[in-house]
Amino acid sequence: MRTLLLAWRYIVFHKMKTAILIVSITLTAYLPVLTPVLLARILQQLTARAAATPLVIGAKGSRFDLVLHALYFETDAPGTISMSEVAKIRDNKDKLAVPIPLYIRHRARRAPVVGTSLDYFRFRNLRLAEGQQVTRLGDCVLGANVARRLGLGPGDHLMSDPQNVFDIAGTYPLKMRITGVLAKSRSADDAAVFVDVKTAWVIDGLAHGHQDLARTSDDRVVLRRDDGKVVANAALMQYTEITDDNIHSFHFHGDPADFPISAIIAVPDSRKSEVILIGRYQLQTAPTQILTPPTVVEEMMDMVFKVKRFFDANAALVAMATSLLLALVIVLSVRLRRREMQTMFRLGCSRLTVVRLLAAELLIILAACTVITTLLVALTMVFAPHILRAVMVGG
Repeated sequence: MRTLLLAWRYIVFHKMKTAILIVSITLTAYLPVLTPVLLARILQQLTARAAATPLVIGAKGSRFDLVLHALYFETDAPGTISMSEVAKIRDNKDKLAVPIPLYIRHRARRAPVVGTSLDYFRFRNLRLAEGQQVTRLGDCVLGANVARRLGLGPGDHLMSDPQNVFDIAGTYPLKMRITGVLAKSRSADDAAVFVDVKTAWVIDGLAHGHQDLARTSDDRVVLRRDDGKVVANAALMQYTEITDDNIHSFHFHGDPADFPISAIIAVPDSRKSEVILIGRYQLQTAPTQILTPPTVVEEMMDMVFKVKRFFDANAALVAMATSLLLALVIVLSVRLRRREMQTMFRLGCSRLTVVRLLAAELLIILAACTVITTLLVALTMVFAPHILRAVMVGG
């Protein structure tokens, strides 16, 4: 106990030297300790969400981009496919799977706007914490994190982000009505805004509504009236908000079957149906691909672990260098404290006592480093979901 007290007094007196040692050792130990813990958490989250997603269908291209797009809504899909792919699966006489369309191209206050169907909420077991599901065009449901970050709830409105602020002739942002907020699911769904896929097309500019020309008295938008027909001019207002009054004026330009979606989550009713559906897509020459997310994620993690080996070797070299520097500091410290050691010998202290004193000082420093490193790792793991998102989507 006296040895520890003397060691503690010495460490407290030499604050700068102690602080430098603690910081150096802590920084050296932080990453090697954090990396396996963080990788285990990332692997757990990735494999859990991927395992819960049987099949993903999308445009041919990067398999990794397509799977991450369908799972996390952040990366760009390799391309788009038409809505007719959904009808092809749904209307198939064999009824092999339930197709869930995803159209993720737009954002609202930095959150991805996910155009999908009600089947998605049943598939992911997403519950409403408040409000109700979307009931018409222009409605949206917020993920728990989005609602908390923006301070919005049912009855409020959320504007989609403009695609290009310099495009004067482009589509206008859509003012969406918030009908509900999802309960926290601790997944990518918490950070998204969900709309019907048709609402996503409205944001795309594939549909719009007009003023009721038969009822309007504004001569600025009427070019002429002829035999009950009203011809409008370029001043006719296109709505950027869908309300109960103007919803019937909204119409799509073209066949919705040809409209774009970015991916399809296919939920087979059995393993046999899954194999048959995979076989059909692999045999066809269409510009689409079908993927099993668990397999793709496993390939990604194999790449990650290959890179991890390099960082492990680097961490080992850094730890070795730090250990040598620490040994050098101890040796130099003993040399500088030679007069102090001689005084201790004259007072009757044995060499063993001096060794125990030095060991106690090192033990206290290592204990402090262990505590600080543990706290830093625990704090980092609190923000692990944000770190995971940054790692997977590049920011």
